[in-house]
Amino acid sequence: MAEVIRSTIIDAHIETVWAVLRDFNSHRDWHPAIAASQIEDGRAGDEIGAVRDFELKTGGALREQLLSLSDRDHTLTYCILDAPMPLIGYAATIRLRPVSDGNRTFWQWRGAFRTPPGEEARLARLVGEDIYEAGFAALRRYLEAGPRPARPAQASSAAIGTGAIVVTGFGGPEVLHWRQTSAPPPGPGEVRIRHRAIGVNFIDVYCRTGAFDMLTASRIPGLEAAGEVIDVGPGIVHLSPGGRVAYACAPPGAYAEVRTMAAGLVIALPADIDDRTAASVMLKGMSAEFLIHRVARVRQGDVVLVHAAAGGVGQLLCQWAGALGATVIGTVGAPEKVAVARASGCAHVIVYTAEDFPSRVRDITAGHGADVVFDAVGRDTLGKSYEALATNGHLVSFGQASGQIEPIDIGRYAAKSATVSRPNFGHYTDTPQKFRDITANLFLALRNGILRPTPPLLLPLREAAEAHRRLESRATTGPIVLLP
Repeated sequence: MAEVIRSTIIDAHIETVWAVLRDFNSHRDWHPAIAASQIEDGRAGDEIGAVRDFELKTGGALREQLLSLSDRDHTLTYCILDAPMPLIGYAATIRLRPVSDGNRTFWQWRGAFRTPPGEEARLARLVGEDIYEAGFAALRRYLEAGPRPARPAQASSAAIGTGAIVVTGFGGPEVLHWRQTSAPPPGPGEVRIRHRAIGVNFIDVYCRTGAFDMLTASRIPGLEAAGEVIDVGPGIVHLSPGGRVAYACAPPGAYAEVRTMAAGLVIALPADIDDRTAASVMLKGMSAEFLIHRVARVRQGDVVLVHAAAGGVGQLLCQWAGALGATVIGTVGAPEKVAVARASGCAHVIVYTAEDFPSRVRDITAGHGADVVFDAVGRDTLGKSYEALATNGHLVSFGQASGQIEPIDIGRYAAKSATVSRPNFGHYTDTPQKFRDITANLFLALRNGILRPTPPLLLPLREAAEAHRRLESRATTGPIVLLP
């Protein structure tokens, strides 16, 4: 019995690598030995039992079958059914593991087979070098190159009629109206998507009121949705018709049944992330990821104060910070939200409308204060958030749910050598690589149970105005998703 084991390090996040490898037919896009390949009987590329039938560039055809696949363990096993070379009983396993820094991947490829007498060394070398080592190098190049023209995608030349919510003038929820419009065919670098679930976020309110000058000519709000690809324009190879996808990015336009948009920041959804979860957690979860890991860099032992701890982003921040070993203090605006904050991992919960939260934070921390404060409330809390901050602490202001923030006297912050951040979602997610890295971490946290998002409140897309009323009243303790 011959056994071949090869391994390498790929300079990409584990979920980025896995998104390619888990498609049993993806090798036609990146492996240099493959001339053409297809999955038999129209089965999905991640379906157990699927058989891929492919041709080698050197001649000959193979048939291989997917035996197992685990998104949790990042492993798959397959076997050869028919081959032009005598790899008898060949079975192989691909296994991925994250490297300690979190943004690189260890990849092991292991195969075992029998050979005719005297052929073991030659065939082991063929498998190890021409298949495994060549595959490592080719996938590395494939990921580094990013999206590029490959198999031509056929898009319809006709526009598709669609209903959408349009902002008819800046103001309250009453300016949101249902209108009939159309989604044009995708041009180069574009994708047309039939939405299945649409996320509602506070940034949509800011767009509606005119606080953020983001609405495009279509005046359709919304930055987050999940759905199914209808067709793609020239140059798109990471998406294909019928595939499940999601996005959370500018420009607005998600409050529609069908949308045509740039495809660069649209990603394929893993099989274990359903549409409604994706639409409810993409923007909030991506925000939590870069706030925790890229802005404040929360560490074990930190004291972290999270305002609006019962809200959508707040709950995820509390869960993620707690998983990193921080002591989490949450504030909420009403007593009935205390239980929600505690369930999200808060060791202490303060009703900031009834208590002086800086005093409570100092009491809880024996005078130390909070090492990190995440403040999405804004005008009503920012000054006191500084009071609650520890020396050398980091105040992260990332929202203004209570209203426009007044100018601050930055000089007073020197008294604590404080760091103050005002991060912009778009600056942390404005390239495909940034987007892939953040969503990969997000999906991994969901898969491992670090994040436990609240099931969304579901409303019809036509009731977007009601969704905004509920969001602005702060009556909700979880996400809202609109269903087209």
